[in-house]
Amino acid sequence: MTDTSTFPDPTYRDTVLAPLFESVKAHHAADMGAINRAHLVMLAETGILNAADAAALAGALRDIEAETDIDALSYTGEYEDYFFLVEAELCKRLGDLGGALHTARSRNDMDHTLFKLALRRRAVAMMGQVTALTEALIDKAEREADTLIVAYTHGQPAQPTTFGHYLGAMIEVLQRDTVRLAAAMDGLDHCPMGAAAITTSGFPIDRARMAELLGFDGPLLNSYGCIASVDYVTGLYSAMKLIFLHLGRIVQDMQVWSSFEVGQLYVPNSLVQISSIMPQKRNPVPIEHLRHLASATVGRCDMVVGVMHNTPFTDMNDSEGEVQQAGYTAFDSGGRVLALLTALLPACSINGPRVRRNTDAACITITELADTLVRDEGLSFRQAHEVAAATARQVIADEVPLDEGFGAFRAAFTKVAKRASSTNEDAFKTAVAPETFVARRDRPGGPAPAALAAALEVYRATLAATKNAEAAREARYAAADTMLDAAFAALLET
Repeated sequence: MTDTSTFPDPTYRDTVLAPLFESVKAHHAADMGAINRAHLVMLAETGILNAADAAALAGALRDIEAETDIDALSYTGEYEDYFFLVEAELCKRLGDLGGALHTARSRNDMDHTLFKLALRRRAVAMMGQVTALTEALIDKAEREADTLIVAYTHGQPAQPTTFGHYLGAMIEVLQRDTVRLAAAMDGLDHCPMGAAAITTSGFPIDRARMAELLGFDGPLLNSYGCIASVDYVTGLYSAMKLIFLHLGRIVQDMQVWSSFEVGQLYVPNSLVQISSIMPQKRNPVPIEHLRHLASATVGRCDMVVGVMHNTPFTDMNDSEGEVQQAGYTAFDSGGRVLALLTALLPACSINGPRVRRNTDAACITITELADTLVRDEGLSFRQAHEVAAATARQVIADEVPLDEGFGAFRAAFTKVAKRASSTNEDAFKTAVAPETFVARRDRPGGPAPAALAAALEVYRATLAATKNAEAAREARYAAADTMLDAAFAALLET
């Protein structure tokens, strides 16, 4: 059988090669240029290429980059992809010498290096947004340290706390998510270059120098793993997913709290849309956008990880261009969530009168009454719980605030304890006041002023350490860019 077909088949060209070419234009062309320059510097420094050949290649690379309008390129199928287009240009200008740049490397180690460079740039930007949100939340928590709210469990009013205390819980989760993101970013910081196809090279390459020139912390050691182990992808998207899964739970609280029936969270007019037909309706639709964008980000992260499920432990397209490009959309939607939440949450405020009404209506301070009876009246907690429960039932039935339920309390106490209570009305009102409830929760992690202030100091210190570590990482990247520019310029001067 004679096969007269030629590559690429038009359908394959249009459905696979052309979209991948557009992806490289959008996401990887500059990084490919950096890899080309770094590899050429390394080949020259190790003597694999002589100085004259390296200088000629450097000049051609410089001219190709200067003369090529990446955005204007369209895929024709003449060359398989952008890599081969650049190599063809080198050969047009230098003859056979143009092919020497590919000595001791493969598309395999180049591709995974490209992906790491693109991912680390996006991850750095996301980390900056996460730390900005964390800082905004700490600032807000400090301002709202004494602002009472109703805390809910199982969807029902439970106990009073402060908005600052609630935000502290959010901050702690976000900082743990930050640790996971930073660890995933560490997984991006080892360079695959030098692995070549999968077993390194017979040439005396300097893998550490390649890593240094591209800003990596060092080479990824096992060459098979450089090509086959894509845990740098699955680890990063798994860490990202948790950020937006956890933020989505906060967003859901915001939706409930801002509802008319609950009404303890006030969203300012600048972030509210009015119904086109119902003029009384204030729709805090940014909260809805936050929820669906967070969910979309979680789904996109899951998609990336899911694509790699049950794939062979080797070089496979499943982990390469198509899925990488699709994964970048998770950074886009996730970045929108972080930016919007950083603007929205600090702008919101607590509706104090509504909090007070809900506190009274649901008797959410009753736990402290029970605790007070244990401390001051010598009851067992079970007896105290029974007195408190009977008191709450009566005031709810009477539709009066708890602090007006002294008569109900005295009757319940006498019935349970078989004696009169020594607690007077003023002491009763103090015990059931939300301010008392909060002030007495002064153990580490509680909402009392000193406990919350101590926690906020810890959050500040943790944030500072994170920012310092990320500044060092970014400084390494910037220093590598300067180093590569200088080393490449030196080739041109040879």
